[in-house]
Amino acid sequence: MQRRSFLKKAAAGVAASAVAAPAIAQSQPAIQWRLAASWPKSLDTLYGGPDHMAKRVAEMTDGKFQIRVFAAGEIVPALQVLDAVGAGTVELGHTAPYYYFGKDPAFAFGTAVCFGMNARQQNAWWLHGGGSEAMAPLWKEHGCVALLAGNTGCQMGGWWRKGIKSVADLKGVKMRIGGMAGLIMAKLGVVPQQLGAPDIYPALEKGTIDAAEWVGPYDDEKLGFNKVAKFYYTPGFWEGGPMVMTLVNEKKWNELPKQYQAALQAACGEVTAWMPAKYDAQNPAALRRLLASGTQLRSFPRAVLEAAEKASYEVYDEMSAKSAHFKRIYPEWKKFRDEQFLWFRVAEQTYDNYSFNSKIGQPAAAKK
Repeated sequence: MQRRSFLKKAAAGVAASAVAAPAIAQSQPAIQWRLAASWPKSLDTLYGGPDHMAKRVAEMTDGKFQIRVFAAGEIVPALQVLDAVGAGTVELGHTAPYYYFGKDPAFAFGTAVCFGMNARQQNAWWLHGGGSEAMAPLWKEHGCVALLAGNTGCQMGGWWRKGIKSVADLKGVKMRIGGMAGLIMAKLGVVPQQLGAPDIYPALEKGTIDAAEWVGPYDDEKLGFNKVAKFYYTPGFWEGGPMVMTLVNEKKWNELPKQYQAALQAACGEVTAWMPAKYDAQNPAALRRLLASGTQLRSFPRAVLEAAEKASYEVYDEMSAKSAHFKRIYPEWKKFRDEQFLWFRVAEQTYDNYSFNSKIGQPAAAKK
């Protein structure tokens, strides 16, 4: 009798929990938000980031929290996402914060600055090195909350109509280049232009610009840059590990149920791992295709890199004098970066330098 009584009570408990779980889910409100991205739909890794995030949020909330993703230009142009989110035109945005360095140069730290950290180091700074907390006051001034939601990994140095053999060859070159990097390149004689992805190809094709950088082989091939410029340079020293962010209107974020906040944060974290992995998987084959099509792969001369690095530190000193946020963030960012560089030299760089260049175990074609 006791056994039967126990089983009845246990069965009743299981039934109650089965009913309670959906009831809890049903108690949450149905919410529909709009997200404005800075990317065209053709870029299935950058645009794919917020698209993947939206799908995961829906799955984690039983379809109650829906996010509709709009490509660049569908609601606002690529470079106006921050304004749209802050004003409440849309609830969310997915963008590269350094696009808005003209509002405050400290926005560059939300993506990348010249000779900054790689993707892993950027994640370490944002998540465990005080980066998120350091940037929060700046986002608040613009009515936003920022969630890390992707990284492209180290980018390429762009497409050039002519070869670069010295710093002198940079003089007068009109170049599409994002963020604060344009200020550094200007010190070397470049005439920087900031354009959204959809506008780069026509400008390069028409000769409005002479060079353009975007991301790397997979995206650059999709945008067709190899058809209008033949020299492909490396490395993109201005973007060693550029972060991209999901921006949320602060008022809407505060109104969002805690469970939905957690779902959005988790989905952004997933995209932060998903995006660089997808680029790493796709870039090798894309680079081979570009080279087969006639693209000439070249490295920036060391003299150019050294001149650019020297100019970078000059610009950072200038920005510290102009922006209270930059002055506040830069010293701690630089300290963290320097420590990361020292550590990576010990294990990561030692391993990379040997393994990436070793001839042992490589295919015959790679040994030639």
